[in-house]
Amino acid sequence: MATASSVSSPSMERIMSLPHSSMSLRHSNLPSLLHPWSFSSSFRPPSGFRRHIDSKRFPIFKIRASEEEEEEKNSESFTRIRKVFSSVKDKWDGLEKKPTIFLYGGSAILGLWLSSIVIDALDSIPLLPKFLELVGLGYFGWFVYTYLLFKSGRDELGSDFQTLKKKITGEE
Repeated sequence: MATASSVSSPSMERIMSLPHSSMSLRHSNLPSLLHPWSFSSSFRPPSGFRRHIDSKRFPIFKIRASEEEEEEKNSESFTRIRKVFSSVKDKWDGLEKKPTIFLYGGSAILGLWLSSIVIDALDSIPLLPKFLELVGLGYFGWFVYTYLLFKSGRDELGSDFQTLKKKITGEE
């Protein structure tokens, strides 16, 4: 570590002779050329950044503790979680063909894994991803023109959606 006697430049002698209490960034006697943010012209910290760095506490974070509110929030969230778990448990207990559920779930995971492999292989072929992107943009344009641009198309899309919803829920 260099001492004040071995320093050759006058500005460095001035810095080394300063007491440690005056070396903080807030109340510094350093020349403006030696300020930490004067070295880079491309990086400027936000206006409030220096204030938060200089302060010992962060005034942005205000902590307010209320035991009653916390207990009330926790009890509400715990009751919701209990209701969800109890409904899932009741549904699981009501199922008769549990191995079939595991088979379907495993098949779905396997299908997702295989499809990701196929998509990665297709993505590595040159120009194919750009072509598929053009196909997708063309389909999007056709969909907007057919179903969203005119009122008759929007009405048709709404009725198709309602029919599909009825088929899924079993009302039809």
